[in-house]
Amino acid sequence: MDESEGRPVGRRGFIRDAAVGAAAFAAPGKLMGSQDESHRHSHEHGHDHGHDHDHEHQDVPPDIALRVRALESVLVEKGMVDSAALDEIVDTYENRIGPRNGAEVVARAWVDSAYRERLLADGTAAIGELGHLGGQGEHMKVVANTPEVHNLVVCTLCSCYPWPTLGLPPVWYKSAPFRARAVIEPRAVLSEFGLDVPEDVEVRVWDSTAEIRYLVLPERPAGTEDMTEEELVGIVTRDSMIGVARVETPSGGEPGGDA
Repeated sequence: MDESEGRPVGRRGFIRDAAVGAAAFAAPGKLMGSQDESHRHSHEHGHDHGHDHDHEHQDVPPDIALRVRALESVLVEKGMVDSAALDEIVDTYENRIGPRNGAEVVARAWVDSAYRERLLADGTAAIGELGHLGGQGEHMKVVANTPEVHNLVVCTLCSCYPWPTLGLPPVWYKSAPFRARAVIEPRAVLSEFGLDVPEDVEVRVWDSTAEIRYLVLPERPAGTEDMTEEELVGIVTRDSMIGVARVETPSGGEPGGDA
């Protein structure tokens, strides 16, 4: 589901998104606000850097829709892509995976301290215990938010993303502005998402690559002590597992640190 539009992605939309991401990487646009120059970034891990939430700041060819249709036709004609198989892939990540898999991992870590330890020590193995591994999620590292540290995940090079745990990546995650600014000014980026991180809390930015994907283990909100694991799954959001939001209690109260 394209969550910015509220409707299914579809085969053509799936290919379109891939093409847009490639175009943005090949010709990254201007950053937001007063930034007038494109930026290139090294893959530094765990540094205090920042992002932007606008979905419209990618410079892509105006005829991208035509290119997508042409690409799809050529791939199908040459037998490199089966339309039915592509539909199956889209449906799998859109409807059968999605962020719920990641939410199950988080909820289990909240209620099972031994699982939490295994998850932070070896994310791949612990996530595999719940059956949530697969393509684009073969090598996972989980980083935990605490009262002293807030983690943010980005892919500065392209849009590497843990599909088996979070489903399809949101549009903003693939945008050039987010990829550029998340490592430069993370606090400003988080603020634009509505998340203000206190100055005494360290912000660590984790740069996903083709070799490793990151998943944020959010803090468990206060007031959820009596909730079941299944109920906890229902309050964990995709954005909280990327690090651009906190998990709120069902009543909208303030999150706590009972992670």
